[in-house]
Amino acid sequence: MPLAIEQRQADFAVLRIDPKAYHIRVAYDRGHPGRISEWAAAVKPVALINGGYFDDKKKATALVIFDGIASGASYDGFGGMVVVNAAGDFELRSLRQQPYDPAEPLQQAMQSAPMLLQPGGVLSDLDVDDKRSRRTVVARDASGRILLMACDFPVLTLKELARLLKDSDLELDAALNLDGGSSTGMYLQTPVMQFTIDSFDPVPLVLVVDKK
Repeated sequence: MPLAIEQRQADFAVLRIDPKAYHIRVAYDRGHPGRISEWAAAVKPVALINGGYFDDKKKATALVIFDGIASGASYDGFGGMVVVNAAGDFELRSLRQQPYDPAEPLQQAMQSAPMLLQPGGVLSDLDVDDKRSRRTVVARDASGRILLMACDFPVLTLKELARLLKDSDLELDAALNLDGGSSTGMYLQTPVMQFTIDSFDPVPLVLVVDKK
């Protein structure tokens, strides 16, 4: 998807996934973080994208549920959460609208911030700086499809990104910002296409797409 922001031009890579044919899961490994290309070589997915934020010790800064095991503390009143629920279905939740319930049996979950579009396609009221950076997004459209998006060039502020997604023809119902900058990375491998935006730095947390 071509971008044009105040005479700056770039492309936004958009991967749209049918949840009937593919499933998404969380992969988290503090001990062996890797660049996106290294994660792809290790887990051999159909696709993957970098996840949420982490500290200098490669520990996620928010809740992660990896194969049913929870670690970290949930964001409270802000941010969003990628969920694989007990039935194995993908959800993208706003933690402001639907706070995390520790009693809920979730298979997978990962949190990040901010929500760019609240569920229902509502543009978030973002109180953020005007820094331009590489960007990564996970979203859901009005048909329930999952979208993974990455921009390899530092052309967008978060407000510009949110407005771009709102005004696009992607018919997005919800969109969550992931860790951008040097963490931004996306990978796709199919019989007809191979595509990589590699992260500059090793990341401990990714979203992995596999065929059902």
